[in-house]
Amino acid sequence: MRLPKHIGIIPDGNRRWAQSKGIPKEMGYKNGINPGFCLFKLCEKVGISEITYYGFTVDNTKRPREQRIAFTNACMNSVDVLSKENASLLVVGNRDSKMFPEKLNYYTERKQFGSGGIKVNFLVNYSWQWDLGQIINRENIDTKNIMNNIASKNVSRVDLIIRWGGRRRLSGFLPVQSAYADFYVIDDYWPDFREEHFYEALEWYDKQDITLGG
Repeated sequence: MRLPKHIGIIPDGNRRWAQSKGIPKEMGYKNGINPGFCLFKLCEKVGISEITYYGFTVDNTKRPREQRIAFTNACMNSVDVLSKENASLLVVGNRDSKMFPEKLNYYTERKQFGSGGIKVNFLVNYSWQWDLGQIINRENIDTKNIMNNIASKNVSRVDLIIRWGGRRRLSGFLPVQSAYADFYVIDDYWPDFREEHFYEALEWYDKQDITLGG
């Protein structure tokens, strides 16, 4: 089977999952931590080189305070869990904002844990405007080297994006790295993650005709 080197994960549907259970929306984020760990272990098992998790965006910080606290804690706890694994961790996001969790500043330069293993990136307080913003007013930018001039330059090109929750949109996920990515949507909510979701996405990807425009 032809595997993607880099998988992007959009773990959507946490609030809708909580509503379906009759519990507060913020509880959905806590229940999204274990699926992220399970997915990491599956990627480790099959030999994926890099994973990027969409933690939360600058737009998400407009949500009620209880939800902001919940998804921020979920991101911090997820990073903490994976720091005990064989992983190379990087957090990418606007750290100049008060919405960026101070605890994650340590990870804004890639840190290796255990034997290193998989590169794992978390997008935290991320926005595509922030990512691309630093090149807007710059002169003499070589368009062939845009990747070297964006804030997320240490994240490689994405091969496959998997989105849970049924929505058919990128929601600003790494626009430069995702330019040629294949996009697979799972209707189930993220907290209802199952191993089959992952393997079905890989099987679908294996059947795609990857030409990169050539």
